[in-house]
Amino acid sequence: MCPACGEDEELDGEREGDVIAITCARCETTWHRDPSPRCPRCDSPDVEAAIKAVIEKSRGSQLSIVATQIVHLCRTCDAELLASYRISRSPLMPDQLPTL
Repeated sequence: MCPACGEDEELDGEREGDVIAITCARCETTWHRDPSPRCPRCDSPDVEAAIKAVIEKSRGSQLSIVATQIVHLCRTCDAELLASYRISRSPLMPDQLPTL
Protein backbone atom coordinates (compact mmCIF):
# COMPACT_ATOMS: atom_id res chain seq x y z
CA MET A 1 0.00 0.00 0.00
CA CYS A 2 1.30 3.43 -0.94
CA PRO A 3 2.29 5.34 2.21
CA ALA A 4 1.31 8.65 0.56
CA CYS A 5 -2.10 8.01 -1.04
CA GLY A 6 -3.16 4.51 0.07
CA GLU A 7 -3.21 2.99 -3.46
CA ASP A 8 -2.81 -0.80 -3.26
CA GLU A 9 -3.28 -2.00 -6.83
CA GLU A 10 -1.37 0.21 -9.27
CA LEU A 11 2.11 -0.30 -7.82
CA ASP A 12 5.23 -1.13 -9.81
CA GLY A 13 8.29 -2.73 -8.26
CA GLU A 14 11.87 -3.13 -9.41
CA ARG A 15 14.70 -4.84 -7.57
CA GLU A 16 17.57 -2.56 -6.60
CA GLY A 17 20.21 -4.69 -4.91
CA ASP A 18 18.78 -6.11 -1.69
CA VAL A 19 15.60 -4.02 -1.73
CA ILE A 20 12.64 -3.47 -4.04
CA ALA A 21 11.91 0.07 -5.21
CA ILE A 22 8.12 0.47 -5.41
CA THR A 23 6.48 3.32 -7.31
CA CYS A 24 2.83 4.28 -7.02
CA ALA A 25 1.23 4.88 -10.44
CA ARG A 26 -1.37 7.21 -8.88
CA CYS A 27 0.83 9.72 -7.02
CA GLU A 28 4.32 8.70 -8.26
CA THR A 29 5.68 8.26 -4.73
CA THR A 30 8.64 5.86 -4.57
CA TRP A 31 9.74 3.92 -1.49
CA HIS A 32 11.94 0.91 -0.73
CA ARG A 33 10.80 -2.42 0.67
CA ASP A 34 13.10 -5.07 2.08
CA PRO A 35 11.76 -8.45 0.85
CA SER A 36 13.45 -10.37 3.69
CA PRO A 37 10.93 -12.33 5.77
CA ARG A 38 9.95 -10.87 9.15
CA CYS A 39 7.68 -12.02 11.95
CA PRO A 40 4.21 -10.50 11.46
CA ARG A 41 3.72 -10.28 15.26
CA CYS A 42 6.99 -8.80 16.57
CA ASP A 43 8.58 -7.64 13.27
CA SER A 44 11.78 -9.55 14.04
CA PRO A 45 13.97 -10.68 11.14
CA ASP A 46 15.00 -13.72 13.24
CA VAL A 47 12.84 -16.28 11.41
CA GLU A 48 13.38 -19.81 10.14
CA ALA A 49 11.82 -21.36 7.02
CA ALA A 50 9.49 -24.34 7.49
CA ILE A 51 7.28 -26.40 5.18
CA LYS A 52 3.49 -26.16 5.61
CA ALA A 53 1.04 -28.60 4.00
CA VAL A 54 -1.77 -27.41 1.74
CA ILE A 55 -4.66 -29.82 2.28
CA GLU A 56 -7.83 -30.37 0.27
CA LYS A 57 -10.72 -32.75 0.67
CA SER A 58 -10.33 -35.50 -1.91
CA ARG A 59 -13.21 -37.99 -1.58
CA GLY A 60 -15.58 -38.84 1.19
CA SER A 61 -13.92 -37.74 4.40
CA GLN A 62 -10.40 -38.26 3.07
CA LEU A 63 -8.01 -35.30 3.19
CA SER A 64 -4.94 -35.13 0.97
CA ILE A 65 -1.82 -32.99 0.93
CA VAL A 66 -1.94 -31.40 -2.53
CA ALA A 67 0.99 -29.01 -2.18
CA THR A 68 3.38 -27.47 0.29
CA GLN A 69 4.40 -23.90 0.92
CA ILE A 70 7.28 -22.23 2.72
CA VAL A 71 6.34 -20.29 5.86
CA HIS A 72 8.68 -18.41 8.17
CA LEU A 73 8.50 -19.10 11.90
CA CYS A 74 9.77 -16.56 14.40
CA ARG A 75 12.37 -17.96 16.76
CA THR A 76 10.72 -16.02 19.62
CA CYS A 77 6.96 -15.97 18.89
CA ASP A 78 6.84 -19.49 17.40
CA ALA A 79 9.53 -21.09 19.59
CA GLU A 80 7.42 -24.08 20.68
CA LEU A 81 6.11 -24.81 17.17
CA LEU A 82 9.59 -24.40 15.70
CA ALA A 83 11.10 -26.80 18.25
CA SER A 84 8.47 -29.41 17.39
CA TYR A 85 9.04 -28.89 13.64
CA ARG A 86 12.82 -29.32 14.01
CA ILE A 87 12.29 -32.69 15.70
CA SER A 88 9.61 -34.10 13.37
CA ARG A 89 10.65 -32.46 10.07
CA SER A 90 7.09 -33.23 8.92
CA PRO A 91 5.15 -30.49 7.14
CA LEU A 92 3.18 -28.24 9.46
CA MET A 93 -0.56 -28.75 9.26
CA PRO A 94 -2.85 -25.86 8.27
CA ASP A 95 -4.54 -23.86 11.02
CA GLN A 96 -7.92 -25.11 9.77
CA LEU A 97 -8.73 -28.31 7.90
CA PRO A 98 -11.29 -28.39 5.05
CA THR A 99 -14.76 -29.40 6.18
CA LEU A 100 -17.68 -31.07 4.45
